[in-house]
Formats: sequence, structure tokens, C-alpha cells
Amino acid sequence: MTIELTDRIELIEMAESDELSLDMMFDWLERMPVPEGYKVEIVEGAIYMSPQRDNHWDIIANVYDQLRAKYPRRQVKSDVRIDFPGHLNGFAADVVLLKEGAEKNAKGRWTYQDVAFVAEVISKDTARNDYGPKKDAYAAAGVPVLLIVDPYTGLCHVYTDPRDGAYRLEPAVKFGDPVDLAGTVVGLVLDTGEFTHE
Repeated sequence: MTIELTDRIELIEMAESDELSLDMMFDWLERMPVPEGYKVEIVEGAIYMSPQRDNHWDIIANVYDQLRAKYPRRQVKSDVRIDFPGHLNGFAADVVLLKEGAEKNAKGRWTYQDVAFVAEVISKDTARNDYGPKKDAYAAAGVPVLLIVDPYTGLCHVYTDPRDGAYRLEPAVKFGDPVDLAGTVVGLVLDTGEFTHE
């Protein structure tokens, strides 16, 4: 589901910065009756709400658990707002690994400069964002490793080495095969044996 804030255009135009506009939009969202079990993000100024599917959640939990086996809870996040470069990008990535020593900013939020790894699990309604503007924003932010897990194709796509706003794409990995991130900042091999197709 996408909500265009056409009735809030004047409010956004009056804002002094993208950050302030994002704060205003998220404040508005907090007062909205967002259905339980829905993920909410702002991508290029548009609000996206998507239901959390069972398989989608299982894959997220699997990646989260594997990261937690190596990293402290404080470094591994899921569905937490982090603002990224570009026009009005307030993402709630499926899984985020923060760099060691990351600290919240003055507003009490994590910053994109401290993001070491992002995993996004594709939903039909938001796949265009994950493969498009969100991937571009992660690259522009210099996020070292992006993993896109696609339960519709049964493939994992690993993006590394962000340079000049673009990633290098590694060969796709089929569900059931290991995703080797040992040579990256993540420093582990993800087991995809329990990832299932939609």
C-alpha cells in the first residue's frame, strides 16, 4: 500500500530541510492508525506500508539470528528508522548491522554512517524500491554490504564495494547454498538452508 501525501505538500514545502520533513512525516505517521504487522517506510517522499508475510518474517528472523550469534544485540537491528541520503528517505530495513562503537545522534537515532550491512527481504509490493531507490541510497551512503533476499526467485543478491553511488554485484546465490560474507565487514557465512520460496 502506498500513501502519497498530496494533502501535506504545503507542510513539506515549508520545511527547512529533508530531515525536518522526514521528522514531520514520521510524526504524522505515529498519529495514524497503522495496522499491526505492517512495516512503514518513506522512500523518496512516498509512504509505503506493507504487511509482514509469514515467510518474509521467517527469513528476516533467520538472518537476524545468524548475526546475533556473532554480534551483540546492540549492533543488530530490525525495522528501525534510519535516514539515508537522497530526497526524503527514512528506511526501516529488515536487518541492519551497525559498526562497532556506533552511537545514536542528538535526536536519539542511529545514523547511516554507522551502518555496516543491510539485508532486505523482497515483498511483491515493495520489490521495486528494494532493487531501485533503496539500493541506490544504500550505495550513496557507502553501506559496505547489501543483501537482497528474494523469496519469489529463490535467490540472494549480494552487493558490495560501493563506489560513486553504485555497488558491485556478486553472483546470485540460490536458496540452500551459503552466502559467503566472510571476506566482508560482516565476517561470516550465512546459511540459507531454511530460506523458503513464496
